[in-house]
Amino acid sequence: MVNENITRIHLDDKEYILIGTAHVSKQSAEQVKEVIEEEQPDSVCVELDEQRYQSITNKNKWKEMDIFQIIRDKKATLLLMNLAISSFQRRVAKQFGISPGQEMIQGIESAEKIDAELVLADRNIQITFNRIWRNLGWKGKALLLTQVIAGIFSKETISEEELEKMKSRDMIDSMLEDFTENFPRLKEPLIDERDQYLAQKIKDAPGNKVVAVLGAAHVPGITKEIRQEHDLEQLTKIPPKSNIPKIIGWSIPIIILGIIVYTFLANPSAGWQQTLSWVLWNGSLSAVGTALAFGHPLAILTAFIAAPLTSLNPLLAAGWFAGFVQAYFRRPNVNDFENLSEDVFSIKGFWNNKVTRVLLVVVLANLGSSLGTIIGGADVIRLFFQNV
Repeated sequence: MVNENITRIHLDDKEYILIGTAHVSKQSAEQVKEVIEEEQPDSVCVELDEQRYQSITNKNKWKEMDIFQIIRDKKATLLLMNLAISSFQRRVAKQFGISPGQEMIQGIESAEKIDAELVLADRNIQITFNRIWRNLGWKGKALLLTQVIAGIFSKETISEEELEKMKSRDMIDSMLEDFTENFPRLKEPLIDERDQYLAQKIKDAPGNKVVAVLGAAHVPGITKEIRQEHDLEQLTKIPPKSNIPKIIGWSIPIIILGIIVYTFLANPSAGWQQTLSWVLWNGSLSAVGTALAFGHPLAILTAFIAAPLTSLNPLLAAGWFAGFVQAYFRRPNVNDFENLSEDVFSIKGFWNNKVTRVLLVVVLANLGSSLGTIIGGADVIRLFFQNV
């Protein structure tokens, strides 16, 4: 079988057949079925980790989600990002009348049909997200969040022909060049490291003939990396947090408190002005963020009260408190979890579904509080120099 989407590699008496797919292409799913049935491999590798495997094979997975636990584990932002990223893929998939990840589902079903070993070859998505997040500075994080949120608002459509063109190497190379230009520190954990991880898992797959179902962007990298040995343990380590953000995080509230206390001693009237400015900027902007997420009135009030205090403690965040109150008074029900995969198609769905609304409350309340800290802190310093 000769096809530009199929790459054959012969290495150490083993044959590896890489199928480069577009994750929402009907033709990709059909090709996966055809190749596996024709080749009869000993193993079939799919670009999934255990978490994503469970999400596509267990349709009730969303019902098991504990929204309170997500907030407690500080995973609200990551989950919202994951849902937002998948929303565009789901919209395109819906446009062509197929399920997103259908080629992976087909790989799983075909492996079972021919009694081949199924290998979940991708790195845990949570590890990848953590390594991405740790690799980004403040500017990079803000830019990434902006791009992700913009994806929710996108109404972009794509033709089947354009979709199939995505599987050519030239198109992939140009996409990665743009990606690297916009997010130079993101390419390593998202593409390069996963190429290495996928390559090693494929290489270690049992049997003499292995078929791997992969997103086309990974095929060139895997073709190169499969000839090398890679340490999977090293690739799954979470990089230690830098002490710089922690030092900055504690320095700001200490400086702000120090300035306010000193001002109170020198000029009590100015000290009260500083305190009021800090409370109003922090509380108001966090409350506005919560309101933009259509939060419950008590969640909005909670954000207003919590933000001026949590901004002085890096271990706490106003969004967590607002999110807990939102989840308590607008607790997501079974229908919300069942409809989650459909609701992420649209802006309206994101704001109407009680699950995503809780996540939005957490994220937007925190963003408002962060902005309030910057503006409020600057105003505290201004009043200090004016009155002392």
